[in-house]
Amino acid sequence: MFNVKPISAFEDNYIWLIQGAGSEVAVVDPGDAQVVIRELEKNAKKLTAILITHHHSDHTAGVDELVDRYSVPVYGPKNCKFSAISQPLAEGDQVTLFGKTLIVKAVPGHTLDHISYLYSDRQSSQVFCGDTLFLAGCGRVFEGSMQQMLAAMDYFKKLPPATRVYCTHEYSLSNLAFAQTVEPENQHIAEKLIECRALRAADKPTLPSVIATELLINPFLRCDQLQVIKQVASYADCAVNSELEVFSMLRNWKNVF
Repeated sequence: MFNVKPISAFEDNYIWLIQGAGSEVAVVDPGDAQVVIRELEKNAKKLTAILITHHHSDHTAGVDELVDRYSVPVYGPKNCKFSAISQPLAEGDQVTLFGKTLIVKAVPGHTLDHISYLYSDRQSSQVFCGDTLFLAGCGRVFEGSMQQMLAAMDYFKKLPPATRVYCTHEYSLSNLAFAQTVEPENQHIAEKLIECRALRAADKPTLPSVIATELLINPFLRCDQLQVIKQVASYADCAVNSELEVFSMLRNWKNVF
């Protein structure tokens, strides 16, 4: 398993720092170069690679400065609008990082170019999922379709239950508030909300999450559950006839929550 550390950026972003042997590190979605540089210099680390999940500037704005300074490869989606990617990737491609293999999965929806990176062995799994899956939530559907985002959720649902989820925003409290509105009697959500409030009060990140937990608390992974279906139908004041309709109405509800 990778040793992973969050670097806070902007109001609620996390840049994930992946540590290799010795001083070598990689970063995921560096929207801010300066916070990365400070982290590297403070701890005498050497940047060796950058991984990008999608083109949005809060995930890519620091890349040019880091490449100019450290001359490292930039891995990212092949169909990306961001031009600084030197190692373009498509679904099924692999990235070797510090002797370990990351598998690329296309997860469009939030953006059309969005990919995630999965490391998995017999003992552990880790997924770097950008703005697709969040703790108790999922990303807004900007460029893709609801069908594409639901397909991404289906992919995450099938990952090993112990998979650690490294998303890139601290949205947990607002996501859990929405999840509790959807499932007010779900005790797992209530317990997670208490835990995350305590972490944020101590100025600690609520991430990474774990797939097993997400299956219990995340409404976007629970669109086949009767309580979620009933609440969505009540909110929309209409019948829902498929999981896609449940997901679409749920996402639109969250947009205005």
